[in-house]
Parts: sequence; structure tokens; C-alpha cells
Amino acid sequence: MRAFFLASLTAALLIVPPVAQSQSRSAPAELPTKWEPPPGDGLEHAVAGFAKILCDAVFITGRDLKTSADEDGYFVVTAEERRQVTDTVVDRARHSVTVTLPNGVKRTARQFGDQGCITLPRGRDSVFFTPVRVRSMLLDPAAVAWPMGDLLPNAPLPTEINQAKVDQAVQAAFDPAGLTAAFVVTYKGRIIAERYGPGITQTTRLPSWSMGKSLTATLMGQLIKEGVYDLWAPAPVEEWQKRNDVRRTIRIADILRMSSGLRFVAPQDPDYDRSRGYPDHLYVYTGAADSHHWSITRPAQWPPNTVGRYRNSDPLTINYLVKKAVEAQREDYLTYPQRHLFDKLGIRNFTLETDPYGNFLLQGYELGTGREWTRLALLYLNGGVANGERLLSREFIDFVRTPAPAWSAPVYGGFFWLNRTKTFPIPEDAYYMAGAGGQSGIIIPTHDMTVVRLGHYKGADAGEVALRRALALLMEAVPQVRPAWQPPASPH
Repeated sequence: MRAFFLASLTAALLIVPPVAQSQSRSAPAELPTKWEPPPGDGLEHAVAGFAKILCDAVFITGRDLKTSADEDGYFVVTAEERRQVTDTVVDRARHSVTVTLPNGVKRTARQFGDQGCITLPRGRDSVFFTPVRVRSMLLDPAAVAWPMGDLLPNAPLPTEINQAKVDQAVQAAFDPAGLTAAFVVTYKGRIIAERYGPGITQTTRLPSWSMGKSLTATLMGQLIKEGVYDLWAPAPVEEWQKRNDVRRTIRIADILRMSSGLRFVAPQDPDYDRSRGYPDHLYVYTGAADSHHWSITRPAQWPPNTVGRYRNSDPLTINYLVKKAVEAQREDYLTYPQRHLFDKLGIRNFTLETDPYGNFLLQGYELGTGREWTRLALLYLNGGVANGERLLSREFIDFVRTPAPAWSAPVYGGFFWLNRTKTFPIPEDAYYMAGAGGQSGIIIPTHDMTVVRLGHYKGADAGEVALRRALALLMEAVPQVRPAWQPPASPH
């Protein structure tokens, strides 16, 4: 048990910068609620997550089984837990992966078209919703100029760029030990560096993990701009509306800041005790449950906006609100991100995965290419405007990159990480999407630059060191073109 605990905690800490482990100010007294451990066996949950990792690798990314088992997805299933698996069966006709435990229990993940690979409940062969085809309405990207397509300009790079330093940065990013899979750099919207690892191309969809939280913020940001939701209003979650329920005061902003106060145990909690039960933070990945319902029905642990904790309850609650708004508008939920956001950014090649009930698991189950994540980063770099259309308000852009007040250090904004404590050797006003295993989508406004780095999980530690070296070289290669930004004073 101790080995499982230590391995799980080590893997979980790869999600966030080390400084973020001290996540809140002096915490107030906890509210008199109790934690309800998720049902089921922790080891069985873990290997169910393993089946899902392998399913993604084989059927979406296109990796071989052995390499993926060695390199991918240690967040949901540790090396020790993987060793408990006695058999792994890949069914290419049914697009499924089944793993077996010594007690004979089998757990399966299966690909359901554009909804990706889904962890199935034990003994079940299908999902509880009807999968749909997700089609982009965009033209062939080979015939459309970047960023709406993949046609890159043939002109030389701007003279102010030090090409030799850029080349050195790319080389630094690909330290073999780091297992970097994709590295894409833009300057003033133009790709100035791009490279992929063995077997990976610009169209390869890769696990991006918690970078999906920033995508969740974007979907909510659009709804806020359209007047569907108010950032500073209490979240309209029906389960929270009883008169004496403190959850009725949780604002949408509090949830985006990972400061909702919901009682939702995560391995990176300072007081985490694995012996008490399987953590909610992992259960919503591996438990084959209705993840939205599990999240919104958790009780309050603290009053909102008093303690900052990195917990998957918050992005799942925002995704619940997105689903609620989409269905109220009588739109199709599963195709909504493609129609409402991706087609406006030039994104054609994202897989957004769901639980067995058809709820998006955008706290970390999505697969995208280096270029697709770059397109999302450019939306923020360009102040919320894409292809001449304003998709996000300037106020929302400022919100996501402003330090969340309930956190003890200025490391987190609104489903984006902040560089205020110099996690990376880039300006302090940079902010970024981040995912377990060393996934990053970095926005550097002062240099009109974005940097996307995706990699295989096993190389996370070396990959982070390599990324830091690459970023330091890029700062020498590209001049500062904008003044540094400071968070605005806010009455909220």
C-alpha cells in the first residue's frame, strides 16, 4: 500500500509546478461535512485507466502497445499497478483494449468513434449514450493558409529573429531522455520552429491531459461573452440551491480559479492519505461513472474563494454548466465545441473524450496535435480574436491570467497557470496551459510568442528541464515587442 501511495503521489505532482503544492493561504476551519470515498476497488480503477491509456495510444495516436505501456499515462496508473495486470488483449476489430487482474477481473476501454476511447463499467460492452460523428466544416487544410489551415508562408523569417538561437532551442527541446513528441513555436502568429519525435507528425493526436482545463475555460468564456452566464454570479447548479447550502454562493469565477471549496480529494492535496480511499480526482478518470454528477454532488469543505486547491471537481462543474447551456439552446452537445469554437480557430483534429454517459472529460481526457494547441494559444495571445471575430472578451482574457486570490502564491489564474513565480525562464506575465507528463501550451505576450510542447509521460522530468533550456534560448532569439502586463485591480 505504501508503494502504491508514493508512486501515485509522485505521478500526481507532475501535473503542476512544485510551488503549487502549497496551494492555499492559512486555511479556514473546514465545514462540518464528511468525505464520501468513491465506490469500488482502487487497483481495479487504476487498471481500467490503464486500458484507456492503451486504447488511446493504439487507436488514436497510433503507437504500438509495448511502447505505450512503457511510456504513457503514469498519472492514472503507476508502474507498480501496471505490474498487477496479467493479460492485455487488443481487439482491433472492435477497437478495444482489455486488461486482466490476477483475480480474473477484466476491465475494458473501447473507442467509440469521434468520442474517443471510453472506460467501460465492469462487464459492460457499450456506453449509455449514442455516439455521434463530429465533422469540421472547414476546407482541406493543405489548401488554406496558416492558422486557419496548414499552408505556411514561403518567405524568409523576420530579420530580428536569431535563427541560430531558434535552431538551438529546438535541439534543446529534444533531449532524448525527455521523450518530446511535438514542439511548435510561433512569433507574431507565424510558425518559426516545429519538430516532432519519432513516429509523430503534425497530424498526430497526442494525450494532452490537464491542458484540457484551459479548453474548458475557453468554452465557458464564449458563453460568458454571449451573455449566457455571468462570470461573477453564483453558479446555477440545481443541487446547490437549498437555503442553507453554502454551495449556492459559489461563483463561476471561484470554480474557474480552482477555489470552489468542494470536498473532492486529490493526490496533490497537502493532507492526502491514500489509506482512506481512492481519490475523487482520479475516480472521475477511471471509475466509469457519471463524472459530472459525481462532481456537482460533492459537499463543501470550505467557503468558496477561501482555499485554492487543484481538483478536478471544478473543471467538471464548469463542463456541466457548458452542457446545461448547450442543451438549453437545443444544440447538439457532442458536436458543439467543433462548431462553436474549433471551426473558428482552424482546428480540425481534436478528440474530446467522454465518460460512459456522454459527458466531456475535459479536465484531462482530450487528444490534440501540436498545431491544434498552438491555434488555441494564439486565440489568447491575440486578445480573444480569431480570424477577425471576437470569441472572448478582453476582460475574460485578463481574468484567466490574473492570480487567483485564494491561492497562497500567484501561480494560478482561471484554468491557466501563471509564470509570476518564474516557473519558466520567460517574462512573469506569461501564462500557460499545463498537463500531466510535461504537456505545455505557453503564451508569452511580451514577445508575441506561443510555445507548445507535448511529450510522452515517462520523459516528464527530463522533458521539463529540456523545455526550460529551450525557452531560455528562445528569449535570446526573439526580441520583446510589447510591454509587460500587470493584473488590473479588481473589486471581485
